[in-house]
Amino acid sequence: TGTSAGSSARESSAGMASSPSGNSNFDSGLEIKTRSVEQTLIPLVSQITTLINHKDKPKKSERTQAAIHRVGQAVSVAVGRFVTVGEAIATENQELKDEMGQACFEARRAGDAIAQLTDVGPALPFQSDGLVTVFSDRTGMVKAARLLLSSVTKVLVLADRIVIKQIITSRNKVLVTLEHLERVSTFQEFVQIFSQFGNEMVEFAHLTGDRQNDLKDEKKKARMAAARAVLEKCTMMLLTASKTCLRHPDCESARINKDAVFHRMRCALEQVIEIVTEARSCGENKILPASIYNGIKDFKFSVECLRENLNSSSPQSMGSQLEALVERTEDFTDSAYTSHEQRQAILSLCQLARQDTQQLVHAWAEAQSVHAKEATEDMEVAILKTCHSVSDLRRELHKVAVIRASDLLKVHGEQLPLRALKAAGAEGKLEAVAEYSRTLTEQKEQLVETCRLLCHVSGNEPLEITCIHAEETFHVIGPQIMSAAQTLALHPSSKIAKENLEVFCEAWESQLCDMALLLREINDVFEGRRGKHSANLKTAKAVKLDTEEQTSMAKLGLELRLLSSDVDTEVEKWEEQEHDIVRQSQSLVLSEEGLQLCSSLRTFSTQVYTDAINLSLSLEHTQFKAGYQITMYSHKTHFQMFCTLSTL
Repeated sequence: TGTSAGSSARESSAGMASSPSGNSNFDSGLEIKTRSVEQTLIPLVSQITTLINHKDKPKKSERTQAAIHRVGQAVSVAVGRFVTVGEAIATENQELKDEMGQACFEARRAGDAIAQLTDVGPALPFQSDGLVTVFSDRTGMVKAARLLLSSVTKVLVLADRIVIKQIITSRNKVLVTLEHLERVSTFQEFVQIFSQFGNEMVEFAHLTGDRQNDLKDEKKKARMAAARAVLEKCTMMLLTASKTCLRHPDCESARINKDAVFHRMRCALEQVIEIVTEARSCGENKILPASIYNGIKDFKFSVECLRENLNSSSPQSMGSQLEALVERTEDFTDSAYTSHEQRQAILSLCQLARQDTQQLVHAWAEAQSVHAKEATEDMEVAILKTCHSVSDLRRELHKVAVIRASDLLKVHGEQLPLRALKAAGAEGKLEAVAEYSRTLTEQKEQLVETCRLLCHVSGNEPLEITCIHAEETFHVIGPQIMSAAQTLALHPSSKIAKENLEVFCEAWESQLCDMALLLREINDVFEGRRGKHSANLKTAKAVKLDTEEQTSMAKLGLELRLLSSDVDTEVEKWEEQEHDIVRQSQSLVLSEEGLQLCSSLRTFSTQVYTDAINLSLSLEHTQFKAGYQITMYSHKTHFQMFCTLSTL
């Protein structure tokens, strides 16, 4: 396949990312976007640099000539193997045939030229008449090196397109199956299609996980992590929301709940493709709204540049730059949850920054009037005071945002509205569900606003993206919990509706845990300690498994979950029968089979449970738990099935 060919290319080639020698720089017109391509090129540039930067001595020792010969031949052999793999990729992917063929031809030609230029050694005297070598034709070596590096880079970048193509193809398969899932009308059909969907999602998770780890751009990596986190959590939501809708097809709240999950999954799938193809959508500008942290950083840069650009720059624009910055602080000062003391402190620091900026403008004007060639003492003082005042503003905003987030996490850690919603739904109290939904809505708005404040003070763009992801997650899951609770209140005896509400509540609680870790990372960055910048923000470490083992574990988790769902659905149907004779006949028929199934499930789930403990549930390589919380569910399912089947 294209992947294996691309992997072979990385293994069999030597390459470079950048050259320490100015003479070996090249302009291929290709941007290297992944670490794998960059790391593949590093060994080659090391060897090429050795050839180009040899010492220009009048005489070359036999040892030096032999070393140059060995390096040159090693480069030539490596290029030959590399080109063979590139040509295989071209054969398997007709859309790349012409470009890849040309790049391979140029690489082979450059490799041959280097081999010829380094064809020197003890048996070949340096002064041999007519012999052109690296010693006599350094310019030729530089040209050959440039051509080699350019062509090898192009082959690698073209091979990388195959990986992108695979991700797109995998996404398309997931979308098709997703559409089938959305249209199913029976539970049996849903189970069959969802099993296929699970397999396709595992494959998609592997491809996108590898891509995420390979990306050089930290912003793209953070966006990819956020999209993959959505897909991970939505997979289990999709299962329970679809089951609930199938069980209660006339329930409007169940339909709304399911539709929201499908919509969010499609958006996340689209975001992944936008990242890997670098397509720009209408939502691109919403990814990184203007943050106060970046505004302060840009403002301080403009202020400090006055030292170097005294005559060519005017600080007049800094006034409007500061006002734009102050305007963003309204997210803090206009908030109903900001205390009076906090609001006054922010406003006072904004006013101080204005005064210091005005003083700086005045000092600059005086320096201009006396035709000063460098910053005057008054200017230096004004620059320091202005930078200090906006730094104090940033510190105050950071303190307000962190205190707000910490207080909210303490309050919401008790999960009172969620527990109340689950209890009211199970008792069929629609009015109580509506009342607790209003409480949850208020908490959701507080969390959304707090995520926005944290975004302002996050300290870097990857963490800004993670804050935005958290904000969007609370904004979406809140209403989904309410619709799930309403469905349960309408059908209080429905085990499926109860399970669905539980899944959405768990997603809310999980996001609160992620927010706590995000808060810690923001503090680390503020205090000078670097964080991981992960949208998932998971701390668990997993045993390293190979791809086959990871796929097997993920599929086992999904299959076990589906088996549990199938049994629960059938049992629930039986419980609704009104006649004892029907129940007794069903019990007689399935009693023996149920005990046998229970025994088999006990063995099966124990095996999955043991494996899942070793796995630590994180599936580190893919960061995708298609068998969502395998340990918990395998243990829980084992117990529930045992109890259910033992009573048949």
